[in-house]
Amino acid sequence: MRRKFGFILAASILALLACGGLSARTAATEFSLPTIPGVTPADTPQKLSGTLQILFLLTILSLAPAILIMTTCFTRIVVVLALLRQALAAQQIPPNQVLVGLALFLTFMIMAPVWSQVNDVALSPLMDGQITTKQAYDRGIVPVREFMLKHVRRADLALFLRLAKVSPNVRIEDVSTTVIIPSFIVSELKSAFIMGFVLYLPFLIIDMVVASVLISMGMVMLPPVLVSLPFKLMLFVVADGWSLVVGSLVESFS
Repeated sequence: MRRKFGFILAASILALLACGGLSARTAATEFSLPTIPGVTPADTPQKLSGTLQILFLLTILSLAPAILIMTTCFTRIVVVLALLRQALAAQQIPPNQVLVGLALFLTFMIMAPVWSQVNDVALSPLMDGQITTKQAYDRGIVPVREFMLKHVRRADLALFLRLAKVSPNVRIEDVSTTVIIPSFIVSELKSAFIMGFVLYLPFLIIDMVVASVLISMGMVMLPPVLVSLPFKLMLFVVADGWSLVVGSLVESFS
């Protein structure tokens, strides 16, 4: 029985190897890479450079959303809204899609003047062929830098200047954008956490009061969060919480 099983196994392995060799020969003779219409093999350094530029552009486009988000007010808004949901203890209500959508539209509204200026001084002249790509970047980054420098904390900027080994006495116009962006992100996170702490306080008080009442009544098996949620929602609705939160977020960038 063992010999029969070994013979069958050996025959199967040989058949697989034969099929693999046949497939390899067939692939070597018949297989060819798919071609893209309009793209021909590069036979000069100029064509190769153009191909690399296309690959570089596609890479930048894939990273563009993250880069744009990090240089706008989106970080502060989405963190504050997430902390507000946690303070309400409403689990996944509102869902992530709603919070991110609200944060995006608020970002569009707040950043509209900056993006309009970028379009006027950089994007439109570039599309019309009046300036080069480098000139468009040099012009377009100025409004974005001004927005970030307006809302960055000096302590955070000084920290990243020290980490980048740049003199703290350097002029603000000479500070590299690669130093300003992380300073701005850290400042936005700090501001968001401060606003989240202020939002947490009234809901924390409600949780403490409800927990104390339940313990005094001997209802230790009833979760305090389950009882305090309706009271927190009622307080938030009566105080017109969404208008207050959204209004505070928008006014913090004015």
